[in-house]
Amino acid sequence: MMEAELSFAGREAGRPTRHALWALALVFGILCFVLSAVTPGSAISVALIGAGAVFTGAGAVLGVRKTARGRTTPLASADVASVLDGDPFPSVLCSDDLVVRYANPAARRDLCADPGGSLVDCLRERLAHPAALLQRLSDSTAKTGSAAEDVVLGDSAVRVAARAAGPGLTLWRIEEVVAAPSGDAGVAALSVGRRGAILAMNGSARVLLGRRVRALSDLVGRDTVDNGAVHEIATADGRQRIEFRCLSAGPGRTEIALLPAPEAGTMPSTVFETLPIALVTVARDGAILAANREARSLLALDCHEGARLGTLLEGLGRPIAEWIADAAEGRGLNRPEFLRLSRAHRETFLQVALTRTSGGDLLAVMTDATELKTLEAQFVQSQKMQAIGQLAGGVAHDFNNLLTAISGHCDLLLLRHFRGDPAYDDLLQINQNANRAAALVGQLLAFSRKQSMKPELLDLRETLSDLTHLLNRLVGERISLELRHEPALPAIRGDQRQLEQVMMNLVVNARDAMPDGGRILVETERLTLDSPLKRDRAEVEPGDYVVVKVTDTGTGIAPDKVRKVFEPFYTTKRSGEGTGLGLSTVYGIVKQTGGFIFLDSELGVGTTFRLIFPAQSGVTNAAAVPARPAARAQAGPPVTGGVVLLVEDESPVRAFAARGLRLKGFTVLEAENGECALEMLDDPGLEIDLIVSDMIMPGRDGPTWVREARKARPDVGVIFMSGYATDALGASAGDMSNVSFLQKPFSLNKLAEVVQDGLAEASALRTTKSEDPDADGASGIRTGG
Repeated sequence: MMEAELSFAGREAGRPTRHALWALALVFGILCFVLSAVTPGSAISVALIGAGAVFTGAGAVLGVRKTARGRTTPLASADVASVLDGDPFPSVLCSDDLVVRYANPAARRDLCADPGGSLVDCLRERLAHPAALLQRLSDSTAKTGSAAEDVVLGDSAVRVAARAAGPGLTLWRIEEVVAAPSGDAGVAALSVGRRGAILAMNGSARVLLGRRVRALSDLVGRDTVDNGAVHEIATADGRQRIEFRCLSAGPGRTEIALLPAPEAGTMPSTVFETLPIALVTVARDGAILAANREARSLLALDCHEGARLGTLLEGLGRPIAEWIADAAEGRGLNRPEFLRLSRAHRETFLQVALTRTSGGDLLAVMTDATELKTLEAQFVQSQKMQAIGQLAGGVAHDFNNLLTAISGHCDLLLLRHFRGDPAYDDLLQINQNANRAAALVGQLLAFSRKQSMKPELLDLRETLSDLTHLLNRLVGERISLELRHEPALPAIRGDQRQLEQVMMNLVVNARDAMPDGGRILVETERLTLDSPLKRDRAEVEPGDYVVVKVTDTGTGIAPDKVRKVFEPFYTTKRSGEGTGLGLSTVYGIVKQTGGFIFLDSELGVGTTFRLIFPAQSGVTNAAAVPARPAARAQAGPPVTGGVVLLVEDESPVRAFAARGLRLKGFTVLEAENGECALEMLDDPGLEIDLIVSDMIMPGRDGPTWVREARKARPDVGVIFMSGYATDALGASAGDMSNVSFLQKPFSLNKLAEVVQDGLAEASALRTTKSEDPDADGASGIRTGG
């Protein structure tokens, strides 16, 4: 065999005729030149010169090519056996088609390489896809003369090197860079290339699988596998559940570790750790066995060793250990419980559900429910405040009727007593306290946003400047009050009386927060929002706004009390010093105006209330004028006398109003409800100049019976009275013309003034109609009080 192997090399190394052609060509060329010089005929001489040139040129070209080949392929003429047989690594001499021409002893031993065989087949047992590798190295060798590439084989590496060894010959050398250890090499690993081709397997993988695997599809049925996925595959010991751990090893290459998978019914460790849900494995005695990343973050656990669930959570109403013991026995599983995290620096609530694992332990699934509990508390609070608002609106009607009767009859008594009379001061006290009670009802209505409003365009600079004198008297000498205004401040729309009440409440609260004196700063500024402002569950839409800030240097408000300050009846003052309605009133007025109120406070530093009102576009301070002129200015001079039909179901109110109007010179007809009033109006001979009617009565309410009466008496004027707000009644009487509204409670003078205005307007309307039969009265409800 050795002679056969060397014969090919000998033929390639010894071809004297072919390699001496260049010398013969030069000899023929020189001979032609010599003969041309001694030949007498010119034609023959020219021919010999041409032939000499051809032979000389051909010889030179052949000589150059031989010299170049001699430099790059010295092995072609050497004794191949003496050079390669001593190499400890497999070395193979192959033709361009990768057919083995000679193999050294190491190649015959390790690769089973025989002359005439294919180098690709020899490397299949070592490399997954050798054809592509050898073709790539052959192309590089043809360009540069040599090439090499390392191939990673799990826990070892092989370097395949190629070198040009003569015309049509390449010397291949396979060198073991890192020797593969015998036996088990630790973790089974695969080197996977593109399209799932397995490039290499380490020793442990070969032991585990018991065979050479060339593609992932042979293991899992497809070309890709997910990191952490568990597959049942065929191994040397039968089918086993294997977890695939994937790690990128560069472009187009992935290293995959094959690990024993957890028992069926348990969770792979990678999935347990990376799930975006907090999971905790708990023993039957409450000890934490394992916690994934989300759970450690939620429970603020650096290490779960020695930790117990009962020491971390509280608020179940019974020991956590009993709850866990019940769950271990199968009671109360998968039923979420809301618990509080005991070690958190802030109040944190968790929703926890327990389920049993196949091993008998418990798996706790946890969710941060802090925001949910906060929203629940806010919803309960809003429901409570809404209920109080409805109560305030409902009570206001009956309460205002009582106050009307009390203050009205007190006014009648005051008409018969003069200053200096022993009973005068007592009557005055009754009247003043009735007015205070009326203001208290007004605060309740403001909180419930059902207070009557008289909106107008306001210049806040003027409003606050006019209020400065009163505010200075409220704060006292130990507290300085400072006002700052931004020039060119836009106007806002609101009720001036209510906004003054807001400022007084805020300034008084700031004063009470500074018992040792301090400074209150009231400033206004313009605010333009290009994007929504989201804060405290409120969203301020983009646009132009006017901001009023009231800042004090007082004691501040504790964080746990900030959310309670706007609740009705909540106060930190001592009994008798406050009702707890101040800030709830402020909140209701600001909201009713369409604005927002925000609070910033820091203990020991001070508090800032920030009021945000919508600016009126295109309206400057100079244009801030009342939205509606007074009723008296429309109606002309007051009118005395006239017949008034008074309809009121509350006897004390009806008695006071009737007596008071009669004392003012009016003729008063009384009816206790709408049905009685319609019976009186059935008399065509009865002349009525004005109707004064309560809005809410048993049977037919005010607007209903007045519409019926106006079918026969369309020109009669109407004044509606009610303890409810004007806005709440606009829908029922807003389409009626020549109508005024009188808010309860009212004084005798206010009642007389509104009745005089109503009679004057009715008289003016009748005059207008007599001159122009097509004229009609103005529609809408006019506020008379």
